[in-house]
Amino acid sequence: MSDGATQVTIRGIAAGGDGVGTLADGRTVFVPRAAPGDELQLRNVRLHARFARAEIAEVLKPGANRVTPPCPHYVADRCGSCELMHLSPDAQRTAKARVAGDAFRRIAKLDIADPPVVPAPSELGYRTKITFALQQGRLGYHPLNEPTWVYDVHDCLLAEPTLRALHHAVRGARRFLPASGARVVLRLDSGHGLHVIVRGGGGDAWTGAGALHQALVKAGIEAVIWWHPEGGNPRAAAGADDPWPATVFEQVNPEVGRMVRLAALDALGEVSGRQAWDLYAGIGESTQELVRRGASVASIESDARAVRLAESLGPTGPRRINGLVEREIHALPKPDVVITNPPRTGMESRAVDVLRASGARAIAYVSCDPATLARDVARVGSGYRLAALTVYDHFPQTAHMECLAVLERQ
Repeated sequence: MSDGATQVTIRGIAAGGDGVGTLADGRTVFVPRAAPGDELQLRNVRLHARFARAEIAEVLKPGANRVTPPCPHYVADRCGSCELMHLSPDAQRTAKARVAGDAFRRIAKLDIADPPVVPAPSELGYRTKITFALQQGRLGYHPLNEPTWVYDVHDCLLAEPTLRALHHAVRGARRFLPASGARVVLRLDSGHGLHVIVRGGGGDAWTGAGALHQALVKAGIEAVIWWHPEGGNPRAAAGADDPWPATVFEQVNPEVGRMVRLAALDALGEVSGRQAWDLYAGIGESTQELVRRGASVASIESDARAVRLAESLGPTGPRRINGLVEREIHALPKPDVVITNPPRTGMESRAVDVLRASGARAIAYVSCDPATLARDVARVGSGYRLAALTVYDHFPQTAHMECLAVLERQ
């Protein structure tokens, strides 16, 4: 560790949101909350073999795109949930384009320019799901680089307005929540229902669901209260007998999620009369649209609840398989087109092997991690060319993004 005075100029933003500079000894230094062009005095410089990490002691001269964060928690509590709120929206998108472009140049070995970035319709108030930690009566987030501490969140500006109202009501009734060690998920589902999901210790350790529900009703809010013990199954504890399955994955920014999905489907071209794969299908929105466009669809999804929901909401024609993609993909009929939307870790290599050999004329690959996306594009190999790469600003104020890679058979 170096305790001496250290000055640095920030030249860019790394994956994860840290600013990047160079120390006098040539080591790259990563600095949270730094902006390109910032001239900084550093503190707590931690030296490693090839790089360093540090914190901002003082902004000697701000970069041109540094702005005042709109959220008071960002500065006062060093909130760790947003990484880029100190940057202008344009600078945030430029940083995300560079991160995605660098991933493809470095990992996929493709000589491409930074991809275009599609802005989100809203920079704030877009999240339909937020997760708080509970610690000694505090309902909040972790400060930056302090995972053992929770500060009390009075208002989260990223939350959708209805969800912000639910948060305020839950804060007013938090005496009915567990004291510590649990997480509280607030969610607005695609059917406009509100949910409070309390995740904590095993068994029937939490008994406050009924009282919490009544307190919310008194505040004028109808919500389903869920109890999800660690290692157990979630269950509705108050507010409904057969609620919307709030534990099934849905996009936290539905507007941008819809934009990405439609762009991916459009990239497949004409699908009428064609065989399509929908991998990691979720609740079946892409499957529904493919069927509407005339395709025959085979889909795979590992979450049985999502598959049941897809079956209840969607058309009866598609072949829906509940299982892991890497285990079930071998049994699918030969595809003409494929849409795949795996988790952050990307696709298992054996699933990519099947995809590469499938002969599909077009593959639309949606990913929230440009590094694993670039890795999988490289694995698909020379039989396909990267026809398009687009970044969507799915999560403004954070370092996260959604990417759409379109591959065409050569």
